[in-house]
Amino acid sequence: MTLPEPHPTPRLADIAAQAQVSEATASRVLNGKAGVAAGTRQRVLAALDVLGYERPVRLRRRSAGLVGLVIPELTNPIFPAFAQIIEQSLAGHGYTPVLCTQMPGGATEDELVEQLEERGVTGIVFLSGLHADTRADPSRYARLSSRGVPFVLINGYNPQIDAPFVSPDDGAAARMAVRHLAELGHRRIGLAVGPARYVPSRRKAEGFVAALGESFGLSRGQAERLVQHTLFSVEGGDAAAAALLDDGCTGIVCGSDLMALGAVRAARRRGLDVPGQLSVVGFDDSQLIAFTDPPLTTVRQPVQAMATAAVGALIEEIHDRAQGRENPPQRTEFIFQPELVVRGSTGPVRE
Repeated sequence: MTLPEPHPTPRLADIAAQAQVSEATASRVLNGKAGVAAGTRQRVLAALDVLGYERPVRLRRRSAGLVGLVIPELTNPIFPAFAQIIEQSLAGHGYTPVLCTQMPGGATEDELVEQLEERGVTGIVFLSGLHADTRADPSRYARLSSRGVPFVLINGYNPQIDAPFVSPDDGAAARMAVRHLAELGHRRIGLAVGPARYVPSRRKAEGFVAALGESFGLSRGQAERLVQHTLFSVEGGDAAAAALLDDGCTGIVCGSDLMALGAVRAARRRGLDVPGQLSVVGFDDSQLIAFTDPPLTTVRQPVQAMATAAVGALIEEIHDRAQGRENPPQRTEFIFQPELVVRGSTGPVRE
C-alpha cells in the first residue's frame, strides 16, 4: 500500500521570493500578524498557492457566501475569460463563486437560477443571459429580486429590469471598425452580426448603419442592406460573409471573433486572400486571437474592467440589501469603451 505524500513544509525563503517581499514580511503574514498592507498580504497568500503549499488554518478565510455566475457556454473563449476574472474578483471579496453553464439540451437559465437559490446563494452575476434577449420575459428578474436575491447583468440592457447593468459600447465598437476599414480605402463594407433579437446585436447594427452614413453618405435603408444577422459562431460568420462577398464587400465587420474566423474561412474557400482581397474585423479579442492566421484585427472588449465593475456593483447590492437600504429610483447602465486592435487581417483595398 502506498501512503499519500505529506504536504511539504513551507520554506520561508521560497515564499518570500515568490511574493517579492522580505522574509520578515512573509513571516508576519504567515503568523497572522498585523501591520502588513492588504495587497502585500494577498501576494504572500498567492505565493503559497502557486508553490503548492497549504495555507495555515489560521489564514483560511471563511467564505462570505456563494455567488452564482450564469453564462451561456464555454466554447466561445470570451466567456471563460469573463468567468475567470469574475471568479477571481469574487474570491478577493471573500465570496465563493459557483459557475453555471447553459448548453443545448441542458439546464435553462431559469433552472440554473432555481438550483442556485436552493443552494442559498448570496447573489448572481448574469453574463449575456435572457436579459439581452428582447423576446424574453423580463418579469423573471423582478420575481428573483422580490425573493431577495441581488444580481447584476453583463452585456445586454433592458429598462424594465431593476438591477445594475454593465456593457461595452457596442455602437462605438462598430463605428471604430468601419472607420478603420474606410481609412484603408474600403468603400463596400458589410456587417456580420448575431440575431436582431439580442441587444448587443442591435446596438452594433445601429452603430454600423450610422458609421456608413457618416463615412459614405449612405441612407439608412442602403446601409441596412449590408447587415447580415446570423448565429454568433464560426458557421454563422461563414454564411454571413458568403452573402456579403456576393454583394461585393471588400471589408467585413463581425460581431464576434468566432464569426470573424468564419468570414476568413469563407474568403479562403473562394480563393481570396485575407487581407489582400478581403479585410476582416472581429470583436472581443479573446486570448488566442492574436495567434490566428492571419492574426485578427479586432475590437477589444474591456473584459477586466467590466468584470471588476460587475462584481463591485453586486457587492454593493448585497450590502444594501443586508442593511435594508432602498435601491436607487433609476438604474444606471455602466458603459465601457472598447479598443481597436489592428493586426494582420485588415489591409488597404486593392484597386
